[in-house]
Amino acid sequence: MQLNLGQHMNDFLVEVMGFSKEFADIFDETLIALLMIAVVTGINYICQALLVRIIRRVEKKRWSRMLIKRKVLHHLLHILPGLFLFLLLPLAFVEAPKLLIFSQHICIAYIIYSVLLTLNGMLLIVLDIYNSKDERRSHPIKGVIQIFQVLLFFIGGIIIVAVLINKSPATLFAGLGASAAVLMLIFKDSILGFVAGVQLSVNDMIRLGDWVQLPKDNANGLVEEITLNTVKIRNFDNTISTIPPYTLVNTSFINWRGMKESNGRRVMKNIKLNVNTLSFCTPDELDAIRRRIPLMKDYETRLGEIPTNAQLYRIYIGRYLNAHPEVNQEMDMIVCQKEATEYGVPIQVYFFLRNKIWKEYEQIQSDIFDHLLVMVKEFGLKLYQYSD
Repeated sequence: MQLNLGQHMNDFLVEVMGFSKEFADIFDETLIALLMIAVVTGINYICQALLVRIIRRVEKKRWSRMLIKRKVLHHLLHILPGLFLFLLLPLAFVEAPKLLIFSQHICIAYIIYSVLLTLNGMLLIVLDIYNSKDERRSHPIKGVIQIFQVLLFFIGGIIIVAVLINKSPATLFAGLGASAAVLMLIFKDSILGFVAGVQLSVNDMIRLGDWVQLPKDNANGLVEEITLNTVKIRNFDNTISTIPPYTLVNTSFINWRGMKESNGRRVMKNIKLNVNTLSFCTPDELDAIRRRIPLMKDYETRLGEIPTNAQLYRIYIGRYLNAHPEVNQEMDMIVCQKEATEYGVPIQVYFFLRNKIWKEYEQIQSDIFDHLLVMVKEFGLKLYQYSD
């Protein structure tokens, strides 16, 4: 004999309140169902609180903290009230079979949604574990995880809709084929971002922490995050530039990672001399330079050679850089004269500093060129100074 929990309420509504039997059946059975939902929900939250407290006290391992952080247990426990309600609803809806079927479909949809959230939490745990390794942070997989998340909720959403409208999921998936163009338009950025993300990863074009420069987009800073749809760059003025991944594939940009991984950071500047001050050095002038400048005291000319003051200045620059402790002697160092222009005679100084930290690098190379600029007059030269 089937238990009818709403019989007493039904009799009261019909005999005392004067409602029709059909209305009374729906009213009291719906009320009982709502009471069941309230009781099951309360028990569910009590169980969650107890379980989380037990796990925090008993287990101190990293994976347990991740389960709590990503709410995997929270979403997993939500499956139980949906299952209990699915089994208990027939006790409430005795006289309303259509309402029973609809309510059970809602329970199934709720269970599926809880499963989706549980699986999503597990994907986020995989991402957390991957990112916890320092050597893997340079090869982020957040974009790949986001692809799985999109597929997970897309397929899960189709199944939930199919359950609610009492149709086969295969029928809905078949119907989506006709609207493929619309779906491609909706997910255009995600599809382009995924393809571009694969290219960036396979070709090792960009990593977390890379210093990148995109002149076209006014971005110049460190890569903070690489996702399915965006690459976040924190500029050196602490602003954030958000760049689509396919922009990095389709346009040119500068990645300074090679400099950071090398043994030095390049310095290349020109010292522009006044062409009217270039001259040959007399023996007396050469002797005076040897006496005044310690780095030139052992300089000897080749037989028959009459050096110019600009030539001696270039030799001095080379010797000064060779003696400087911050200059990497194992990397290229070039001091040469470039083609003269209306702005003077450029002496190009090209070398690498050992220190690659931006602030310290700028200070060191500024000190070096301060010295070189002051030394110009010691060779009877003058810097080019523009005047109308």
